[in-house]
Amino acid sequence: MTEAEILSYVQASAAALGLPLDAGRTQRVAAHLTRTAALAQLLLDAPMEPHDELAEIYKPLDFQPASNMRNKL
Repeated sequence: MTEAEILSYVQASAAALGLPLDAGRTQRVAAHLTRTAALAQLLLDAPMEPHDELAEIYKPLDFQPASNMRNKL
C-alpha cells in the first residue's frame, strides 16, 4: 500500500469505529501502521520451513472432568 492508501485506510477505520482523530494523530497512526506493515513483510519474506516453527512447545494440561471436582468437596 502507498502512504496515501494507508492514510485513507486509517481515516476510514477511525470513522467506522467512531474514533475522533485529528490530522496529527491520524498521521502518527498511519506512520505506525506503515512501520508495522514493513516489519510484517520482513517476516513474510523470511525463508521458513514448517520445521522452523516452534508450535510443538505448547503442551496443554490434561483435561480434568468436572466430575472429579465433586469427589474432592
